[in-house]
Amino acid sequence: MSRSRAAAAAAAAATLTLIGIGLSAPASAADPAQVSVVHGIPGATVDVYVNGKRTLDNFAPSTVAGPLSLPAGAYDLKVVAGDAPDGNAAAVVEANDVDVPAGANVSVVAHLDASGKPTLTPFVNDVSKVAAGQARLIVRHTAAAPAVDVRANQKVAFSGLTNPNEAKADLPAGTVSADVVLAGQSQPVIGPADVELKEGTATVVYAIGSATDKTLAVVAQTIDGLHSNPSAVPAGLGSGERGSGAGVPPYALVTGALGLLVLTAAGAKLATARR
Repeated sequence: MSRSRAAAAAAAAATLTLIGIGLSAPASAADPAQVSVVHGIPGATVDVYVNGKRTLDNFAPSTVAGPLSLPAGAYDLKVVAGDAPDGNAAAVVEANDVDVPAGANVSVVAHLDASGKPTLTPFVNDVSKVAAGQARLIVRHTAAAPAVDVRANQKVAFSGLTNPNEAKADLPAGTVSADVVLAGQSQPVIGPADVELKEGTATVVYAIGSATDKTLAVVAQTIDGLHSNPSAVPAGLGSGERGSGAGVPPYALVTGALGLLVLTAAGAKLATARR
């Protein structure tokens, strides 16, 4: 399969992975799902059709689509080449009667796995409220690269983050200086840069591309509306979480900010979707 076809398939499959994703809180059948799709595979532009209607047009790599507010239900999905005239073109990949659960807030990432093969990974976004004065930073390793260390002020704060895992923490709103290096090395592959975390938001940073091909970059997604009661403004870092939920010291996750800074310093493009 060509890279173009593989990327398109990954993008479509990403949407399909909504099936069976667990929710952090009960949702009624009337609650729409909030679905974002992150295109992290270089070199393939596609169109995505939902129930026969073009929903994503010329969906380019290094961009975020959505969030799309989709009523719970079954959907027919079809992905065609970006230069196809309409949805009657031959499908690169398609699926019918795809179940989208109610109330989910999900980002599905089409990306390269650690070995460089196209794949997709669904992430359920943590959109719980943050304390007054805080922001949430989530870093996701979705690049064809080995384990990385995240550094704060040139000191390793989080080591060994691997594809396709994430690290997250609630941090005081403000500016964080960070960079990313391959595990055990000292030369930054992303960053360094200062990253501003705005109060009441979740900033999700995806490392994408390939270390071997020297195409490492980041895509950023911002989710608003996480403000809570401002009556108490805590000091210091919040609790941290890595991967499937194992606890991680908060200071380690601060370095996750490195992901966002990476492209700022390198001058690469940040694709930002705001909710």
